[in-house]
Amino acid sequence: MHSYQSCAALKASAKEHMFGRYGSAIGAYLIVTFLTGFATLSVTSLTGNTDSVFSMCIHYALLFAISVFTGLLSSGTAYFYLKIVTGHPAAVSDVFYGFHMYSDKAISIQTWITLITFIGSLPEYIVLYRMSGRPDASTLTLYGLCMILSGVIALILDLLYAPAFFLMHDFPQYSARELMVMSRKLMVGNKGRLFYLYLSYLPLLLLGILSCGIALLWVFPYLNATLAEFYMDIITHSKTSDH
Repeated sequence: MHSYQSCAALKASAKEHMFGRYGSAIGAYLIVTFLTGFATLSVTSLTGNTDSVFSMCIHYALLFAISVFTGLLSSGTAYFYLKIVTGHPAAVSDVFYGFHMYSDKAISIQTWITLITFIGSLPEYIVLYRMSGRPDASTLTLYGLCMILSGVIALILDLLYAPAFFLMHDFPQYSARELMVMSRKLMVGNKGRLFYLYLSYLPLLLLGILSCGIALLWVFPYLNATLAEFYMDIITHSKTSDH
């Protein structure tokens, strides 16, 4: 019976599979970061004035649309790293794979995740809108609590649906709803392992920030490869358990 690999073993395997692949991985990371960053900055510059309820709704509606759009890039990123950890040639252009394969499923999955995230962030948006001039201590405290709430919701969603885009490429015959159900089932008993894996990267992420972001070009591809290794570990365990 397959036993789960430790966090250290997953990171070591990712490092081994990434050897000689960092050039394309960094290129893929830069493309995804540029596209999402450019789209977000464009919306912010065009709808930066959120003094009215209408303008604020337009602003967040456009941000919602951009977040849904990132599902296509998340699909391509998952495909890219699945190829790396399974020993197949991977190209930078693989990040666009989600635009022409299973795009409807990628958008459906990302729409659901984004919708729950936005609902969880509504209190934060409302408090932010009501903050004008010099907010008092109670308002700032309330805003801080709302930020923590939205962060916790985002983390929970990430822990539940981390395998979803990987599953989409492994099981293309399943619908988006079935893939999300499968993702939640796979993460039963594994959410703590994934959370610990994230925590193990905090020192590297801190070093990346201290290097003015330069080292992050290496850290994030390494993290993404480790997430692909994590997926391969839990799906292998699931298949052996079924037998």
